[in-house]
Amino acid sequence: MTTPTTLHIVAAVIERDGRALLVRKRGTTAFMQVGGKIEPGEDPIAALVRECAEEIGLVVDAALVRPLGRHHAVAANEPDHVVDAHVFAVDLPDGFEPAPRAELAEVVWVDPAAPATTHPVAPLSVDLLARAGGRADWPA
Repeated sequence: MTTPTTLHIVAAVIERDGRALLVRKRGTTAFMQVGGKIEPGEDPIAALVRECAEEIGLVVDAALVRPLGRHHAVAANEPDHVVDAHVFAVDLPDGFEPAPRAELAEVVWVDPAAPATTHPVAPLSVDLLARAGGRADWPA
């Protein structure tokens, strides 16, 4: 039995009008939060700011993100890996529409209580959506 490799990542919980934003990277089979791996020596908030800009073109003010804790789950697209995720709530500016950039194939808005997508939802995102759907004060 092999010990799984841990990936240190950031994940953005982005909600609008009661729906949560999920993305799917090109060549993968799972939808997940905007985010990605933390680079060596990079601060988690700096990684969040970078990933939001790269993936959906969102300029994030680091002072306005809200930490939602660290969460662990099985990695969606990498066998024998788990994720250690720094999770943050991120607000979208009025009028901003996320669009897939960089390695993303698509973006989708889902109902956290019943996330219907064309592909499976990553285990971390399943957990985060369940939490968002169950608490009116999360991530706000």
